Amino acid sequence: MADPSSYRPQPGQVPDSPGVYRFRDEHRRVIYVGKAKSLRQRLANYFQDVAGLHPRTATMVTTAASVEWTVVSTEVEALQLEYSWIKEYDPRFNVKYRDDKSYPSLAVTLNEEFPRVQVMRGAKKKGVRYFGPYAHAWAIRETVDLMLRVFPVRTCSAGVFKRSAQIGRPCLLGYIGKCSAPCVGRVSPEEHRELADDFCDFMAGRTGAYLSRLEKEMHAAAEEMEYEKAARLRDDIGALRRAMEKNAVVLADATDADIVAVAEDELEAAVQIFHVRGGRVRGQRGWVTDKVEAVDTAGLVEHALQQLYGEESGESVPKEVLVPALPEDTPALSEWLAARRGSQVSLRIPQRGDKKSLMETVHRNAQQSLALHKTRRASDLTTRSRALEEIAAALDLDGAPLRIECFDISHLQGDDVVASMVVFEDGLARKSEYRRFQIKGRVGDAQIWHGAGQDDVRSMHEVVSRRFRRYLQEKLKTGEWSPEDGEDALPGEQARSEDDGRPKRFAYPPQLVVVDGGQPQVAAAQRALTELGIDDVAVCGLAKRLEEVWLPGEDDPVVLPRTSEGLYLLQRVRDEAHRFAIQYQRNKRGKRLKAGPLDEVPGLGETRKQALIKHFGSVKKLRGATIDQICEVPGIGRKTAETVAAALAAATPAGPAVNTATGEIMEDERPAPAEPSSERGAEQ
Repeated sequence: MADPSSYRPQPGQVPDSPGVYRFRDEHRRVIYVGKAKSLRQRLANYFQDVAGLHPRTATMVTTAASVEWTVVSTEVEALQLEYSWIKEYDPRFNVKYRDDKSYPSLAVTLNEEFPRVQVMRGAKKKGVRYFGPYAHAWAIRETVDLMLRVFPVRTCSAGVFKRSAQIGRPCLLGYIGKCSAPCVGRVSPEEHRELADDFCDFMAGRTGAYLSRLEKEMHAAAEEMEYEKAARLRDDIGALRRAMEKNAVVLADATDADIVAVAEDELEAAVQIFHVRGGRVRGQRGWVTDKVEAVDTAGLVEHALQQLYGEESGESVPKEVLVPALPEDTPALSEWLAARRGSQVSLRIPQRGDKKSLMETVHRNAQQSLALHKTRRASDLTTRSRALEEIAAALDLDGAPLRIECFDISHLQGDDVVASMVVFEDGLARKSEYRRFQIKGRVGDAQIWHGAGQDDVRSMHEVVSRRFRRYLQEKLKTGEWSPEDGEDALPGEQARSEDDGRPKRFAYPPQLVVVDGGQPQVAAAQRALTELGIDDVAVCGLAKRLEEVWLPGEDDPVVLPRTSEGLYLLQRVRDEAHRFAIQYQRNKRGKRLKAGPLDEVPGLGETRKQALIKHFGSVKKLRGATIDQICEVPGIGRKTAETVAAALAAATPAGPAVNTATGEIMEDERPAPAEPSSERGAEQ
């Protein structure tokens, strides 16, 4: 634990101007990012007596080992730079909101020739118009089903659209009038895009003018005694009104606003946002965060607005944002929001009337979200804590293994040998830390392995060695470790270089290494760690047959009760490593089986391969072409043509392929290889 006075800047060294500062730990990792109107005044607050600081702030400054800052011209620039650095470095002591669920949105793909209406989740894409997010996907589908009667926009996938165009018949929606069937040319691309634009306008809240127009058309049709047309327009109006009723009017003046509310306690906070467009609630979303820094309600609101609008622009940022508390830098934040929208944005606290009532409703939603999250997390934390404690007791560890890494080997009858590494932190999968390895076949002194070919034991030794060699290399760069006198240097090691603060791929060691297997695999993993001089990482193996836990050097396994939470956690870790390894192995094998002669040509990319096939029609005809004929293909030079011809000549089959069922000689010289009849027992 560092003493803040050891890295405190000298008096007068810190400028009295706006800027952004970063605290780094002893490994040069960024652990906190903040902004300030005056860097000198703000940083001075961190270097007071530690006993007088907030406990979370005290933890941060004692974890840090250095501080640095960047001066900017305005507070708006500081706000933008702070958001960018928090997103880039993911500092552990900054408030980071996480969605308590993946909220769906109604999306219209205006970037396609024939726009499609669909439900979308995840990151927003360029050229797609979004409405929402909504609490439930079924609410979107009900609304779309009602509106397709009036706006028969395409909703089918690209595959269905292409198939209908090929056969010349629309899908069911085209027959029942809920799709204008652009796939078969019933409407032109321009007419279909006009339908999509009308759909978007109606969803955006511009409903009054459209309904008035439909009513006029209905009355005109009735006067001209076109009663069938009038009845259809009447039904269309009814469908649109039912769709509108699903979003009740909450603000009578057709306001476009986002209402943000916060519910918090000492440890956690929940944020709820209602998106109101045209006076109606068009979407809702929520976040939950741990309060890892000393922050009040205004600070939570500021962080929420940064995350909510950091990637948005245009109409996605509303004219008005209602919040429970104004952030410290309200003018700068308003200016930042206005820049993202392209026009003025009002940021204020509602004081009375409908907006005040709606804020109370959103706040109640935030309170319920926090209560539900705490109930779920309390249950999860209790179970995970008990599981980690049981593992520590069974394996005689000094403490609970907060980071567990599990390794598994997968192959198919000795081919395409790969390995996986999965990571669990605090009993939860950390998928961003997962890694995959291709087994090379030799690591260190390979003479200790008897017999030729690959086996799981040798592969396990290799993958554990490679993972922890990378760990020692990272320690070497940061100066935490250096080879002792007479000790061999690690292959590929480099002198200490300037660290950029980003989390490294293999920088963090686990407290426990789990291998999928019994005594031989455990012994191989332990030998790999011993060879590297690592003695502070525990190793165990979980055998599949009886779910026994094996320890290095022990003749008898550790048997955990079948109802043990610790055994259940080890099984989850092992099964996840097994799934990840098999997925990689199958993908690798699939690519190999689909490979053709052209895939072996060095420097020949996918574009030029397709050009060759398109020009000659098949690999067989390409094989019979001369070098001069190959050079006629755009983008193929003489040297490449010679390489292609040589590769195809070397891959010439012994004879034509024959269909053994029919006796037919097949045109393709390379029949598709058959999948193994069974992978069970071969993939491990």
